[in-house]
Amino acid sequence: MSEETWSQPITKIEPNKVAVRGYRVDELMGRVPFSHVVYLVLRGELPTPAQGRVMDAILVSSVDHGSTPPSALAARTVASGGAPLTTGIAAGIMTINRHHGGAIEDSMKMLLAAVARKREKGEDALTTARQIVEEYKAQKKRLPGYGHRIHTDDPRTRRLFAICEEEGVAGEYVEMGRALREAMKESTGKDLPMNVDGAIAAVLCELGFPPEMGNGLFAISRAVGLTAHVFDEITAQRPMRVISPTAQEYSGPPERTL
Repeated sequence: MSEETWSQPITKIEPNKVAVRGYRVDELMGRVPFSHVVYLVLRGELPTPAQGRVMDAILVSSVDHGSTPPSALAARTVASGGAPLTTGIAAGIMTINRHHGGAIEDSMKMLLAAVARKREKGEDALTTARQIVEEYKAQKKRLPGYGHRIHTDDPRTRRLFAICEEEGVAGEYVEMGRALREAMKESTGKDLPMNVDGAIAAVLCELGFPPEMGNGLFAISRAVGLTAHVFDEITAQRPMRVISPTAQEYSGPPERTL
């Protein structure tokens, strides 16, 4: 390898061949679900069936949350000004940061540190959780991944944890996530739910993802919803409008069951 050559371990391109992590893309197509390919590209190996089902649940859990999040509002606003589809989507993705989706990375770091402390001290999860809650309280900091402006019991969290348990993926990080909720309830008297960001964080820790990838997983998922919002803005709404995130009503199909 010359000094001008650099390497990357992700994709190999040759005439009439595209391979990611060693697998030909044309052979993956139609045989491996998209969520499993996401896992492959990010982690380097295909997931087990259990890991793949959990990965699929993670991506579905954050696909959209209506027009009130900053990402949807930003995407629609940019599209309303006449920008093309991809520019509107990019505007939405750029709002995924510290206070919107960014809690995943922060929550992963907190859970990784908490479980490491638990192991080092040989404590049970609740004992460690109580210490962490008091430390955050003393510093007047909120625990990332808890509380939601709409949901008092986030249904996505319950379902994601249930799937993890069904697949044998739930372990110390899911346990610690629940222990922190209990410790906060004891300390403050308020039962703050673990929101979907916190749940995703716990599950990504179980899957061995580094915390620095957390926001990326959220962005991959939310890009789907943002595409729909921007397309609706371009095709069904008037240009240059004042967009209120709350003064809107749903006009899609009535609630359906699988």
